[in-house]
Amino acid sequence: MRAGVALVIFASLLGSCASPNSTATPQIQEVTVFAAASLTDGFTRAGDEFARDTRVRFVFNFGSSSTLATQITNGAPADVFASADEANMQKVVDADLANGAPTVFATNRLEIAVAAGNPKKILGLADLARPDVVLVLSAPTVPAGKYALDALGKAGVVAKPASLEVDVRAVLNKVSLGEADAGIVYVTDVKSAGGRVSGVEIPDQYQVIARYPVVVVKGSKNAALADRFIEYLVSPAGQSVLGDFGFSKP
Repeated sequence: MRAGVALVIFASLLGSCASPNSTATPQIQEVTVFAAASLTDGFTRAGDEFARDTRVRFVFNFGSSSTLATQITNGAPADVFASADEANMQKVVDADLANGAPTVFATNRLEIAVAAGNPKKILGLADLARPDVVLVLSAPTVPAGKYALDALGKAGVVAKPASLEVDVRAVLNKVSLGEADAGIVYVTDVKSAGGRVSGVEIPDQYQVIARYPVVVVKGSKNAALADRFIEYLVSPAGQSVLGDFGFSKP
């Protein structure tokens, strides 16, 4: 009997010692975020800040909002979708793939990106129609491309782009690499490029303000954590991070 009691006590002690180790470190959860290309820097930083207090690993898929919306409606697994326009977000909503109503968390403005130092002396939208200026734009299916055409239309400028790029970051890269003289991007893109490009402001009367909605994608495996990330984006802390990259409050 004494030996049996001793074995039971020993086993109990082993169990009590083992249980804290099995629960002390929560498992890292993965959240997949499909986000507009212009959000690359802001979301990367926001993800890092959010992860400081939460055991989460973000997997970001950055690209044109139109491409991302198509991927989601075709079944690509995503937990969060953040678009640079409301039209492409509506595609996801119409496909019944939005878990709740989208939340607008930021806005952005257009700016002309030119080669560092502005060697072609581009002063405004009218100069983009000059024959000596190589202009690149995002494709019209991309929010930045549509916004650019809207801005040019407001200014009464007819410009012929040398190429139409897959997203706004591709436009920025062509200008920064010297493959184009100018491109219409967001103010956040010009800021992200540092000294690689210079920016030329677009007056308010020709501006098109981009509104960025975000939503949890229906079927998300980590919907609660995805919701918390969206809450962080609209919180003062999240807005401060996005503001550092040039985004404005909604």
